[in-house]
Order: sequence, then C-alpha cells, then structure tokens
Amino acid sequence: MTLQASSFAVGMPALAPPRLGRSRHSCVVRAKVEPLDKSVEIMRKFSEQYARRSGTYFCVDKGVTSVVIKGLADHKDSLGAPLCPCRHYDDKAAEAAQGFWNCPCVPMRERKECHCMLFLTPENDFAGTDQSISLEEIRESTANM
Repeated sequence: MTLQASSFAVGMPALAPPRLGRSRHSCVVRAKVEPLDKSVEIMRKFSEQYARRSGTYFCVDKGVTSVVIKGLADHKDSLGAPLCPCRHYDDKAAEAAQGFWNCPCVPMRERKECHCMLFLTPENDFAGTDQSISLEEIRESTANM
C-alpha cells in the first residue's frame, strides 16, 4: 500500500489499495491519523500544569482525561491550536483562529466551566483527586479507539 494525498482530507494521508490488473480506477480509503506522541506529551504536561494552577482535578475516569488530551493534541497537530475536541464546529480552522474555544477556553478561564470534563472543580461529582496523568495511561486508555 502507498500513502497518497486525498482531496477529501487536505493534509491527511490516505491509504490507497494497490492497483490490480489494468484497472485505472482505485479507491482511496481514509486512514485515521493519530496525533504525534510529541503533541500528546505537550498537551499532557499543559493539562497537568493548568490543573495545578487553576485548582482543578482530572475526571475520576482517566479514560475521559485521556481522550480529551489526545483530542487536543490532534487539533494542535492539524489546526495549530488546541481547539476543544468536545464541541461541533462548522469550520474548525476558523474557530481555532478565533481562539474562544482553544484550551483553556474562555468559559474555563472565566468561570471554571470545562465542557470536556478535563478540568473539574473539587465539588464536581466527577472530579477525581489527581492532577497528573502519565503518557502510558493515555496510551492504555485510548489504545482501542
């Protein structure tokens, strides 16, 4: 299989099956591109630091924390900014450029309201006691996604 640029996903590599016989037609299959380990590590460290600085905690279910951190890393890679991965956007690039939903988003900075449940205040029923998570925990929690 070879990597080809797909017109359907700008900047996202896609896997194309090998051509068989003399057929001029080939299907392009989109491949899920994982965020770079470096980006995941950057967002992991940022999240730990921000949780400590803001007096918030990660979700008692570290799987939630892992998915959000990985989503932030993916957006950092693809958009250049850690756009909140838990919202729907008609135009992600425009939203990232505007900055309102870049992590920590305005609601988090102003009112400590995190839609993603990444940064939870101690009184939140889902708040755990941790302000740290390892890269290995993130890998384990997201391995089958």
